[in-house]
Amino acid sequence: MRGLLAIEVLARLEQCLATASGVRETRLADHFDLVAGTSAGAIVAGAIALGISMREVRDFITSNAAAMLRPAGWSRRLLYWYDKQFLSAHVKEWFGEDTTLGSDRLRTLVLLLMRNVSTDSPWLVSSNPRAPFNQRTQDDCNLDLKLWQLALASAAAPAYFEPEVVTFGRARSYRSVYVDGALTGFNNPAFKAFLYATTEPYGLNWPASEEKLLILSVGTGLVRHRDPALQPRRMYLWYTARETPRALIYAADREQDLLCRTFGCLMGDAIDLEVGDLRTARTAVARKLFTYFRINAPLSREGLAALGCVHIDPAHVEVFDQSRYVNELREVGEKLAERTVGDELLEWFKR
Repeated sequence: MRGLLAIEVLARLEQCLATASGVRETRLADHFDLVAGTSAGAIVAGAIALGISMREVRDFITSNAAAMLRPAGWSRRLLYWYDKQFLSAHVKEWFGEDTTLGSDRLRTLVLLLMRNVSTDSPWLVSSNPRAPFNQRTQDDCNLDLKLWQLALASAAAPAYFEPEVVTFGRARSYRSVYVDGALTGFNNPAFKAFLYATTEPYGLNWPASEEKLLILSVGTGLVRHRDPALQPRRMYLWYTARETPRALIYAADREQDLLCRTFGCLMGDAIDLEVGDLRTARTAVARKLFTYFRINAPLSREGLAALGCVHIDPAHVEVFDQSRYVNELREVGEKLAERTVGDELLEWFKR
């Protein structure tokens, strides 16, 4: 559900680009050479690559939030909480059941990140025809994989949704099990996308410079669970099992943001009280390797008040799986978009 925050920002950007170009049917794919996504962001990235409008994505989620979070049957409740059949069916319909990663329907390159549980490794897969595992001569060429299934694999959050089983190979088939890419350390995929675009073995070899490379990173809200009264005796096994993934995802997201601001920075709120926003601070990199815009919203009471959403309860918008408050999430996203999608960002698309 928190993906609505990013979708509202992207919807406003798409609308502004359409207005600036005078082309009503402008899509984000017309303005970006590579779109990367993790978890819910993988579904959004797939939609962008196929030229699906952000308004359509937003309307689908707001209209079908409850159906997407339909509880799993009691026989499966100990494995995962929600039945993903509704979401799977609609993503398959949207993307096309037979649309592969190598389809000519894709209007821009797409990079998706997930965790391969079968090999215990982070796994990134792209539509880049030059990538080592995307060669058509290989029996298990990644370009033959279905885009809808890869997006769902990246969004298969453990305990929330059933893992996704992907079959490889034409002559000799084998299977791998995938779960949410947020568990890889790349919940924020921005810096990984930069490395993918510029590091030789991946095959793109784009030049890295502040003038030639723009990275726009849109988050799904920042949540910190402060508990000054916490006592060690409360940290029992269930507490640890519940809090550890969230803590690791939060720390990894911040570190990816810090890396992006070290190697390239222009716009973004303060990371923390110690380093600030790094907009003008000196770092180890004398000349920036890319221009970086980071858009995200702290979902604390103070952060919501700063957006003009003082009437919204943080508890309503900070959880991942609460369908009752989609309209409040949309409002926060709209306010964030109004504050951040302006002349400073749009100027870069005129170049």
